[in-house]
Amino acid sequence: MNTLIVTAHPDQDSLTASIARQLETALGQSAVAVADLAAEGFDPRFGPADRDRYRGDGELPADVAREQRRLDEADHVVLVFPVYWWSMPALLKGWVDRVFINGWAFEIEPTEGTRRKLGRLTVHLLFVAGDAAETYERHGYEQAIRKQIEHGIVDYCGANRGSSVFVYESERDDDAARRALVDSAVDTVARAIRG
Repeated sequence: MNTLIVTAHPDQDSLTASIARQLETALGQSAVAVADLAAEGFDPRFGPADRDRYRGDGELPADVAREQRRLDEADHVVLVFPVYWWSMPALLKGWVDRVFINGWAFEIEPTEGTRRKLGRLTVHLLFVAGDAAETYERHGYEQAIRKQIEHGIVDYCGANRGSSVFVYESERDDDAARRALVDSAVDTVARAIRG
């Protein structure tokens, strides 16, 4: 199985980046590609060229075409990211906005409605959360973030839902406890991909 791990964190020494590297190792690096959007300098701004292409006019921006090619080569994509304000970082959201567009991820048919085009792809989510699981449950954070990403993006494009795993209390001082949570999360995603 070919897997694309996508991460978006500006600090290469962050827990998020470390988790992405650990997952890459767990899956066996020969079948895995990593898209580190921050390190690669991906521009998340949805500009006029993106809008034109969304409408079916103009050329597909080269950076978007590159990202779509990487996804076309993958059977699985794993989004590894810190939770910011109940969602993904702006860099990753901008990547979704620019890459998962009309004509590639879905197609809007005037008479037949929306046709979902990513049924060949399985999307896994690995959330790095600062708060405790109890806090997420009490306030409905986990349900909210999963609804907007799993249903609002993955389902909308017709992709398959893979594993969704949270590393809670990622900023805790207890390194051993955090390490156990990370190991469990990486193992869960790796097992889901390997089937």
